[in-house]
Amino acid sequence: MGIGAGAGVAAVGGLALSAQASADGTSASSSSGSDSLGSLAFDPDAYTELTTTVTDTEGTEHSVTYHFWKAITYVAKPVDEKYQSLNVSVPVKIDGTAVDASDAPILFANSVGGYMPSSVADATGVGGPAGGPMGGGGAPGGPSAPTASPSPSASNATGDTNATGGALNTNQLLALAAGYVVVEPGARGRTLKNSAGEYYGVAPAAIVDLKAAVRYVRANKGRIPGDTDRIVSAGTSAGGALSSLLGASGDSPLYAPYLKEIGAADASEAIFATGAWCPITDLEHADGAYEWNWGANATSAGAAVDQSVSKELRAQFAEYQAALKLKGLGGFGTLNARNYDAYLVKQYLEPSATAHLAALSDAARATYLAAHPFITWKNGRASFSWADFLTHVGARKKNVPAFDAFDLSSGENNEFGKGTTLARHFTAYGQKNDTTGLTAKRVDGDIPELLRLMNPMYHLVDKPNAGRSRHWWIRLGTKDSDTSLTVSANIAAAAHGLGDDVNHLYYWDQGHGANTDPGDFIQWIAKVTGRKARRK
Repeated sequence: MGIGAGAGVAAVGGLALSAQASADGTSASSSSGSDSLGSLAFDPDAYTELTTTVTDTEGTEHSVTYHFWKAITYVAKPVDEKYQSLNVSVPVKIDGTAVDASDAPILFANSVGGYMPSSVADATGVGGPAGGPMGGGGAPGGPSAPTASPSPSASNATGDTNATGGALNTNQLLALAAGYVVVEPGARGRTLKNSAGEYYGVAPAAIVDLKAAVRYVRANKGRIPGDTDRIVSAGTSAGGALSSLLGASGDSPLYAPYLKEIGAADASEAIFATGAWCPITDLEHADGAYEWNWGANATSAGAAVDQSVSKELRAQFAEYQAALKLKGLGGFGTLNARNYDAYLVKQYLEPSATAHLAALSDAARATYLAAHPFITWKNGRASFSWADFLTHVGARKKNVPAFDAFDLSSGENNEFGKGTTLARHFTAYGQKNDTTGLTAKRVDGDIPELLRLMNPMYHLVDKPNAGRSRHWWIRLGTKDSDTSLTVSANIAAAAHGLGDDVNHLYYWDQGHGANTDPGDFIQWIAKVTGRKARRK
């Protein structure tokens, strides 16, 4: 499906993309910064003009000429400029037609994966590799800079793959071709370590950095192209978690001291709309949610996980879900551990399978149904049971516990590291069952605050935040067992319960990092922002 990009601008909405960038010229002149912003003043003239080719969903190539600002440090007192910098891309010509992006929406696309470092310093244009592990170019679990150290198992953490970068690059290129401004921020991540052996990218560094980057953009209203009141964030996996957190926690005073410490601009960090793909979040409750969802499924090696541990964690989920008092979409009623399976099947899974099957040819649909007899196809609608769906998905991605590992081996344990301590427990259950020889019976005293800073559910349920995003685009693959299917559904239910606009669906038979409807996302941005590219 193509997207309407406004009068005189080609419709673009693509899956297959090519980035054939060529430098057409550079404007090196520099305008003086404003007195109020000092070093944080955006220089409108310090860009390089590039041209790239974007292929839309219909297979049509579009030539996009854009101005590219590279690696702008977005804080006055950076801890590490390589990661605390952003790129800006502004389209000026699409298929030979000049466009004015001065009031276009701004896509704020982070490329964080696995809560690892993400840098834009080496990017050569929009949608380029983001220089950090699993952020579009690095190997999972590997270091992204000389200061990075080996991390706990990335595969046991978020399961992020380089598909994270691919999914977002699609969004970024399509947004540019639609006439939107694209901002790509870097951020510190959990493996960064200084010469003293201290981890300086652990929680809450990544969300603080992204908030600071939003503040930079908003502080430069009138200097940076685009409508700074129409910022739409995007992120996948851990990046999806951070995008959700940006949307939920806008202008929360909890982050003020952290932002002040790094010299963030004095501006709002609220965003207008949130795009989140397979968010790995609500970490303190993620182990219970995972076992409720995937506890009966064997691992890829064919072995069942420890069912006594799984049962205890499922009980924790039941208690947590009941306390949320969330009502399901579609008038479903209050969600709990007893009815959540029926809710997922009715609200998301059967509609997802129906959409997938309806899009197939008659012959292809018959072949698929013959290979998957658990699906009943009647009157153009798919139906099946939750138990059969779990069997269809098959092996679970992670062991038990999936996030707060007893041996402190997960990436999330590293995310809550501190000082020279590589990894810490962040749940009472993980601390109680520690196998590394810890003597403390309780989690460290700063953990509760860090969990509030890192969890969008706190800002949507515990303390509903007035500065939150009011528009939510949430996506997840039905075969994504990197986290529970309830995690994104709870975010959607919480936002919907506050009266926000929620567009949430699951991709049938897709795994972690899937993004099968990027053209629809670009259309959605145009709809919710009311902004489209303008022809000059």
